[in-house]
Amino acid sequence: MTTTGTGTGVTATARISARENGRGGTVLPTLESAGPLALRRTRASGDEARVMLVGAMSGPLGGDRFAVEAQVGEGARLHLGSAAATIALPGQAKGSEARYDVRLDIAAGGELRWLPEQLISAKGSDLVVSTSVDLAPGARLVFREEQVLGRFGEEPGRLRSRLTVRLGGRPLLDQEVTCGPGAPGGWDGPAVLGGHRALGQLVVVRPEFVERTPEPQVLGECAALTPLAGPAVLVTALAPDALRLRRVLDEALAAVEDAA
Repeated sequence: MTTTGTGTGVTATARISARENGRGGTVLPTLESAGPLALRRTRASGDEARVMLVGAMSGPLGGDRFAVEAQVGEGARLHLGSAAATIALPGQAKGSEARYDVRLDIAAGGELRWLPEQLISAKGSDLVVSTSVDLAPGARLVFREEQVLGRFGEEPGRLRSRLTVRLGGRPLLDQEVTCGPGAPGGWDGPAVLGGHRALGQLVVVRPEFVERTPEPQVLGECAALTPLAGPAVLVTALAPDALRLRRVLDEALAAVEDAA
């Protein structure tokens, strides 16, 4: 566990490791909460260990530095969710940005289902999100990311988000999006968000996709499934609100898993 306080914010890193227990189940030798990042073990499902990320205080606020690190060993299965949405808020120091870093490592034969609740970018906030995923060949991943620009009836804060996925050390996906005040012109135009306020993506990596990858397809009005250059698919979606975004991504995940 790492937690420090500074004059401009809180720095905290929570850590999780999952290992196969030799009897077909998964154990959690490392489950370290940190400051506002509280990790809670929940009831397991079959051979899958489940962990809930509970926000112990508001944030991230401007100046905060949060990080979550998860390692999944060979043959282990981990499902990580969150109890509520994460809300990025402005800090006391005007103009101070916050950071939220996620680092995920999945060994061969391991599986991670990363399914937290939405990230909400509140007015006046400035948040940089960086997610790095490293998979060994033969690893499995379900990664969902949902971002909501502003609370109800509110303008968004500034949100910069980068997702990097590597398989066997080689890039599988590397993309970045910036929204809100100070973002490059056109971010809310018809070529990007088109006025929508909820955006999300779903990355599914399956060894079975080497032989049979789902075909590219349009999923409803503002969503699409794209095969990646590897045993993986990417679903990107836009929606007017978080509820409809979740519905689209849930339906897409069910279809992808049925095809695997």
